[in-house]
Amino acid sequence: MTYNVFDNVTFAFKLLKLNGLMLVTPKDFVDARGSFEESYKFSEFSRNDINYYFKQDNISVSKKGVLRGLHYQLKPNEQGKIVKVLNGEIFDVAVDIRKGSKTYGKWIGVRLSGKNGQELFIPPGFAHGFVALKDRTRVLYKVTNEYSPRMQRGIIWDDPKIGIKWPVKDPIITEKDRKLPSLDDAENNF
Repeated sequence: MTYNVFDNVTFAFKLLKLNGLMLVTPKDFVDARGSFEESYKFSEFSRNDINYYFKQDNISVSKKGVLRGLHYQLKPNEQGKIVKVLNGEIFDVAVDIRKGSKTYGKWIGVRLSGKNGQELFIPPGFAHGFVALKDRTRVLYKVTNEYSPRMQRGIIWDDPKIGIKWPVKDPIITEKDRKLPSLDDAENNF
């Protein structure tokens, strides 16, 4: 779908089932030269209750089958994220770890790709992970706090209590991620 550059609204926002998660679809402006898209604009994001100051951008490149996660940072270094695939495709997952939440321990998974151009906003209080579905998948993460190794925590990717239905059977995982605790045993100050 193409839009006129004078439309003045460059994103569509869709609230997902878990409170705070939002699927964002940037509009693609196409002309004879090619295309142009804004991936983030504070004014539009803030009008849709995403009022965060993003402090760091990260890019990962993964081969097919690589699973990263489920990661989060403890308060006061908690991170909200905007996740966007630049090239390739991922199954992106957010797990609610806010202890007082009605959806604590629930998860949502969405397919993000360079082709669909969608982004997932994940507020603080969620563990995040993804599996690459294509080789050389490049993922951009905009985060609200800088990375803090001291505050980084995680939950094992295949915790049966959470029950994520990953679209891969035998993912490639780091040794560090293989040793992550279950949701019940993970350190969590949310």
